[in-house]
Amino acid sequence: MDWGHTLAMIGMGIMVGLSGAGSAIGTAIGGASVIGMMKKKPEAFGNGLILAALPATQGLYGFVGFIMYNTALGGLGAGMTLLQGSVALGAGIGLGVAALISAIQQGRVCANGIAAMGGGHNVFGNTFILAVFPEFYAILALVAAILMQSLLAA
Repeated sequence: MDWGHTLAMIGMGIMVGLSGAGSAIGTAIGGASVIGMMKKKPEAFGNGLILAALPATQGLYGFVGFIMYNTALGGLGAGMTLLQGSVALGAGIGLGVAALISAIQQGRVCANGIAAMGGGHNVFGNTFILAVFPEFYAILALVAAILMQSLLAA
């Protein structure tokens, strides 16, 4: 059995699966807040929509990582080592978990801002800035996964 290939496929599944799940949860948290906000301030739908959509980017990071690893590992063919598979597994776990948590927490930040907008407060810009902080860690996880690709040549 090719354990390197098996580990790599598990890692890639975790990478795209957890990041996508986090984005789905985060955008649902934000979207639910937009619905509540529209009861009081329907004219703010556009700003609420933008904030609710922010957690979707973490799913994109996972998909970018998946494509990069799929391309890199596809070139190795059947000769993938256990170390190479472990690198892909580690990158998948790191990016997947970071994106999952980041998207959910970003959704919570956005939901609070959306609720405040529904209360008549002008906090769109401040909420947008604060929502970048949890996303930063998903970006760092993607960068780490990209840098880990250099270990595939080992």
